[in-house]
Order: sequence, then structure tokens, then C-alpha cells
Amino acid sequence: MNSLIRSAARCLRSGPSVYAPVRADGRVWSAPARFLCSAADLQKDLGQMVKKDKVVVFMKGTPAQPMCGFSNAVVQILRMHGVDDYAAYNVLEDQDLRQGVKDFSNWPTIPQVYFNGEFVGGCDILLQMHQNGDLVDELKKLGIQSALLDAEKESK
Repeated sequence: MNSLIRSAARCLRSGPSVYAPVRADGRVWSAPARFLCSAADLQKDLGQMVKKDKVVVFMKGTPAQPMCGFSNAVVQILRMHGVDDYAAYNVLEDQDLRQGVKDFSNWPTIPQVYFNGEFVGGCDILLQMHQNGDLVDELKKLGIQSALLDAEKESK
């Protein structure tokens, strides 16, 4: 998140607007400074964000207070597997982040889950992985022992 703040600060240092030369009709063209920061900066920041932690979730709300059923389902699935240590970004706080992550992954919906910088999918994919057992295997690759695997061993 700090890198996003730094990028925003870089963009804002350029001033609230950027002025281009006078147009043929005599009017001055201006654009918000945000356009200087281009999608490329946000995409670079997102690339860093998804690689920073083993598990990253872009969601509506927070793990403590999900703001949609799909985000809540992702939080609950991760919780069932004992995954409590992950980075979560609330896309409702930043519309640029919300659209940027959709563009970054080429996936149209939120929440979005990443493992080791790789896009896994949304709620439906995570649910399917949970149901067919693939999530246990993927977590193991991350060095995370699934709590469901522990519970299964204890029941035997």
C-alpha cells in the first residue's frame, strides 16, 4: 500500500492539473494529474503488491468486515483452512484500485485472490478449489499447512 501512496504523491507533486498548449479554438486543454500517473504506474504497483505476501486478496471491505457475500465467502474459506495471515486490500476505498486490479488480472469481478504473485481467481474458483481439495495442495506449495488437513489427521 505504501507504494500506492508514493505513486499518488508523485502524481500530485505535478500539481492538480496538467496544461497542454492552447488548442486551435483558443481554449486551454487541461486534464487531472491522475492521467499523468497512467495505468502503467498502477499496474507496476499492483505487481509489487501481489508479490509482497504469500496470499493477497482484493476484496470489498476487510476480512473483519466484508462488504459483500463473495468477499465474505473468500474470507471464510481462508479461515477454514487456517489462513489468517494474508494481505487484504479494500477496493471500496479506492476506485482506481478497484478498476486497476480488474485490468491487472483481466478478471472482471471482485474479490480476487493471488498466491505468490499468481492470480488464482475469484470466489467461485477458490470455492471450487476448496471443494475438490486443490486448495490444500496449493497452500502446501506456499508453505501453509491447511487447518482442514490437520483436522482430518486428528479424526483418523
